[in-house]
This record gives sequence, C-alpha cells and structure tokens, in this order.
Amino acid sequence: MTEHLEQFLEATDYFDYNHPAVQALLDRFLDGSESDDIAVAIKLYNGVRDSYHYNPYQFSIDPNQFKASYCAEAEESYCIPKAVLFGALCRAKGIPARLGLADVKNHISSPRLTRLLQSDVFVMHGYTDVYLNGKWIKATPAFDSSLCQKIGIHALEFDGAEDSVFQEFNLDGNKHMEYLKDHGTFADVPAMQIYQAVGEAYPHLRKAYQDGKLSEFDSLENDLPVS
Repeated sequence: MTEHLEQFLEATDYFDYNHPAVQALLDRFLDGSESDDIAVAIKLYNGVRDSYHYNPYQFSIDPNQFKASYCAEAEESYCIPKAVLFGALCRAKGIPARLGLADVKNHISSPRLTRLLQSDVFVMHGYTDVYLNGKWIKATPAFDSSLCQKIGIHALEFDGAEDSVFQEFNLDGNKHMEYLKDHGTFADVPAMQIYQAVGEAYPHLRKAYQDGKLSEFDSLENDLPVS
C-alpha cells in the first residue's frame, strides 16, 4: 500500500470506524463468507444503502452529523453521512475510501423540497470513492431501495468494478439527475466548505439551519424528496 493510499485508510474525526456503533455494522453486514475486497465492499454498500432511509431534511449545522458513528446510530440520513459511513466501513476492512462532493440538478425533485431550497440544484451531494483492483470507483449509497421504488427509479447497484452514480433518467424515461460540478474528493469531511457552499446557494435557509434542524420539513410521510 502506497503512502498516498494510507491516508484513505485512517480513522479520523468523521471516518470514525473504531466507534462501537460502526464496528457493530461490520458484524451486521458481513458474515465472513466474502471472498475478496470487492465482495466486502458490495455487502457494505448494500447495507448502508438500505438500512438508512434517505431524508435530506436531516441536514443541520451540527458538524457531528457528518460522522460515520452519528449516521450508524440513526434510522435515516442523507447523502453525505451515508457516503461517509460506507467509506468508514470500507476503511475498517482495509479498503481505501474517500468522500466525493458534487453539485447536481434534480429534474424530479418533490415540490416541497424545491420550495424549501427555491431551486432544483442541490449543492454538495456526497458520494463515496472506493479503491478496488487498482482504481478509484464511485459509489452512491444515498437512496434506499424502498424510496427508489416509490419514485420510479432503479435502486443504484454497486458491482465494485464500475462507477455507480445517479441515473440520468427514471424508469419512465424522464430526466432524473444531472451532474453539474465536481468538487473533488477528500480524505476527511470538509465541513466548513460544505456549510459555506450551502449558505451561498440557499441564503434564505441560514436561519432555519441555525435552529439545528429543518424541523418543519423532517417527515417523508407525504412527500418523496430526492436530492
């Protein structure tokens, strides 16, 4: 393992894979039958994707929300914490992983979420970059399978060989997700950079963020937000 990759194996404040809640997921998602790193990564990906319901309204000004352990103890979360949790689990098994961030345009965003953001562009969407078989591969464990079924898109599969990113079209052939800007990848979560970008993109939400949570928008019962 080169020194360059070693940084993507370390436990950090956010990729805190030594936390008991994260360690418990290794036992939950893996059974010891995995033959190689790819098999391990696929099981960890599926576990994170479907064990945590996607809810973008969980975003808050508390940087602890970005910790893998914070997500591990939650019932629902959104793209960045889920990406960090998947990356932390990979690191715990000796698989280099890092956080990727990008701006995306969601063509089928829910009316409620569009009203909230006053935009269909979602800044700082998080994905995971995993190093397998000598190359970096993108993985996106954000949307759980039950949500995908409701909104008419295929749940994103990850095979450990090809990039797994949001689909351009949904099952009806309508435009779904468009990648606008790639902010690069990071060995740890650049929390202040994320908050700055969100504040600049959605200045009307700054007061709501200061409440610690967008509490008036925290239920998915009557809405299917996608970001």
